[in-house]
Amino acid sequence: MGQSAEFGKFLKVMRARLQPEDAGALESSGSRRVPGLRREEVARLSGVSTDYYTRLEQGRNIHPSRAVLDAVARALRLDAGEQAHMMDLLEHCASSAGNPGPVQKVRPALQQLLDAVGDVPAMVLGRRADVLAGNRMAHLLFTDFTLLPAAERNLTRWLILDPAAGALFRDWKTVAAEAVGALRMDVGRHPNDPETNQLVGELAVHSEHFRQWWAGHRVATRAAGAVRLHHPVVGDLELNFETLGLPDDADQHLRIYSAKAGSPSSDALTLLNFGDLGTQAEVPEPEPARRDDS
Repeated sequence: MGQSAEFGKFLKVMRARLQPEDAGALESSGSRRVPGLRREEVARLSGVSTDYYTRLEQGRNIHPSRAVLDAVARALRLDAGEQAHMMDLLEHCASSAGNPGPVQKVRPALQQLLDAVGDVPAMVLGRRADVLAGNRMAHLLFTDFTLLPAAERNLTRWLILDPAAGALFRDWKTVAAEAVGALRMDVGRHPNDPETNQLVGELAVHSEHFRQWWAGHRVATRAAGAVRLHHPVVGDLELNFETLGLPDDADQHLRIYSAKAGSPSSDALTLLNFGDLGTQAEVPEPEPARRDDS
């Protein structure tokens, strides 16, 4: 295994978030000049020397065993997602220069599947949460990503920079912070990716929220859950989502949103679907009030 500067930064941030009593370390005498645990406290809890842990945090080119890494993870109270991210940062050591990955494409059969589940919103997400494809209901519920420039077809970018996303998600901060955490995970698996670096730079320039979340090194791995929305056409919805990995398509995931049968949210999805079909139907003389001549 190699080592990257990001690995050391991650350990430092995780150490800073803990207090001695939280990690089971004995309170030492004297005032603390830095937040969180001291290096020597993490070293003691991990069963390694202070010098060894310091070299880990400084990004030195050393090769810790899995037992040591597991001990450090326990000392820092890392959850499963954080521990996986730590291992990614260590294993996928950043090289001097990154190369663009292969162009992400959606198989025709997968697009056919998206269209077949046309009553519920569904999309295919790739690296960095790039929106590779979506069905009509996803476009109606969120935004039509196909109308955006190719470089802007990214769910995280849309969530953070588009005011319409902030108005749509009733728990916007939670949803956006989780999206940033998922982007962190992607960076750990694919360090020095040029497109990812460009996305991170753009978000950092334009969003204070993003800068704070990114500095916190939070990671997120939630593949299922619920979202609360306020849609400008059909009002409030509460939807469940499932994110399914696609084994034959590297770094691609299918995300499907659904509502409980018979619920007001299910009725709202039906109204969104039926209302859009109604606007597309041919009628002899459309009412002037429904026309958009702008």
